[in-house]
Amino acid sequence: MAGHSKWANIQHRKGRQDAKRAKFFTKAAKDIILAAKAGGGNPEDNSTLRLAIQKAKAVNLPKDKIDNAIKKGTGELDGGDILEILYEGYGPGGVAMMVEVATDNKNRIVAEIRHAFTKHGGNMAEAGAVSYMFNKKGVIVFNKEKYTEDDLMEIGLEAGAEDIIDDGDSLTVHTEPSDFMAVQQAFVDAGMEYESAEVDQVAENLVPVDIATGKKVMALFETLEDNDDTQKVYLNADFPDELFDEE
Repeated sequence: MAGHSKWANIQHRKGRQDAKRAKFFTKAAKDIILAAKAGGGNPEDNSTLRLAIQKAKAVNLPKDKIDNAIKKGTGELDGGDILEILYEGYGPGGVAMMVEVATDNKNRIVAEIRHAFTKHGGNMAEAGAVSYMFNKKGVIVFNKEKYTEDDLMEIGLEAGAEDIIDDGDSLTVHTEPSDFMAVQQAFVDAGMEYESAEVDQVAENLVPVDIATGKKVMALFETLEDNDDTQKVYLNADFPDELFDEE
């Protein structure tokens, strides 16, 4: 589990450094559309929508775009005909990967995802082939220089946190998805600043990779993530620290 914290931090740093603002907006809007489509347009009654709006605000999606995305999801505006699909596969070194997409063209996106896997030394797999290796969890990452494990336990466990993991330079709080927003809010109320907060697919076990394999996995990850229809990419690689020291 511990390696997930490192990966969460890597993803978060990459996100902050990524200049593709329009892609962030598109992802955030699609999250809102899908959430409203599944559970209605009232965030008070739809926790998934509430979280999607929170994430949209974090990337500065304008309020009118948030409102329009909700209306697309509920059918008040056109543009809500998108499908949420999960693709599974293996990357270099036998690394398990899952790709969440939101698309209006299933035939196009499956061809693009398959091409990405093939190009980078991986292969797509049948549904269920790797998803059993992951569990959906709330993941809240804190800088270890700011807080101790006791600090997080005092607030987090009382609010419903499941586990706290030490991963070197960070501490990661895990929650059940249903408890995520309550635990996150408890930290906010306590004035504690986290580095990232997401509901993610957390790998049960990690696959160690060397630097050469890690570079190949990262190339596949970035190709998949850069696809306009990709919402999120999950993997169970345990990358060596040296790989990111080279960046």
